[in-house]
Amino acid sequence: MDQIFGSISPPVSSIPSDPQTAFGTLAGTGIKLFMIVAFMSVLIYGLWGAWDWIASGGEKDKLLKAQTKITNAVIGILVVVVVIVVFEVIGVDILGLFKRTSGGWEITLPHL
Repeated sequence: MDQIFGSISPPVSSIPSDPQTAFGTLAGTGIKLFMIVAFMSVLIYGLWGAWDWIASGGEKDKLLKAQTKITNAVIGILVVVVVIVVFEVIGVDILGLFKRTSGGWEITLPHL
């Protein structure tokens, strides 16, 4: 009767058992998720500006507001890209606080 569903073993965990490595992985994942959310927010804001442009009907005030939204979205994309580049150069290459992994970054905390 025990073998009806097969043998049960503990679940496989991708979380490392070492707390320092686990925190580094967690922080790296948090940074990656923040960048994804920032990029998606800027993209949605740009699409909102494009929709306002289409729906403006040629009215100067609405058109100006739509252009401002699109301009701010482009500036936002540039800011996100610059933040990623600065993060890579300072955090990874210069200070060595992070290391590149296949999925993003992992923090390497200094220890004694």
